[in-house]
Amino acid sequence: MPNLTISYDSAFSILLKARQFGAKVTGTDPDSGSNPTDDSSVDALEFGPDDDTRHELISAISDLNDDEQLDLIGLVFLGRGDFTLDEWDEARTAAGDVGRAQIQDFITGIPLVSDYLEEGLSQFKLTIEDFLNRI
Repeated sequence: MPNLTISYDSAFSILLKARQFGAKVTGTDPDSGSNPTDDSSVDALEFGPDDDTRHELISAISDLNDDEQLDLIGLVFLGRGDFTLDEWDEARTAAGDVGRAQIQDFITGIPLVSDYLEEGLSQFKLTIEDFLNRI
C-alpha cells in the first residue's frame, strides 16, 4: 500500500468542503431579501463571488504543502479511474502537471470532485464513516 503525505483529517476535511461547494448552484435570487426567512433561505444553496464555502475550500487546498497537493489530485485521478492504486506514483506524477497555481481551480472545477476523493480514499481503506465517527 502506498503512503499518503496528506493527512487523513485534511483529506476528509477538503472532501466535505468540496461536497458542500458541489451542492450549491449559481445564484438564482438576484433580489435577495435582507432576512433569510423571508427568502426561504434560498441563498444558502447558491454560490457567488463572495461565497464562504468556496473560499474555505480554496484556503484548505492552499494550506497544503506541495506533496499533499499532489496526493489530493492523485486521489481525484484514482477516484475517477484514471489510474489504479498500483499506478499511484504515476498518478502523483500526472498531478504535478496541473501546477500549483491552478490546483484550486482544478479541484473546484470538477463537478463530482468530492465523490472522486471519497473513492480515491476508499482505495486506501479510508472511509468517510470512520472519519465522521472520530470527530
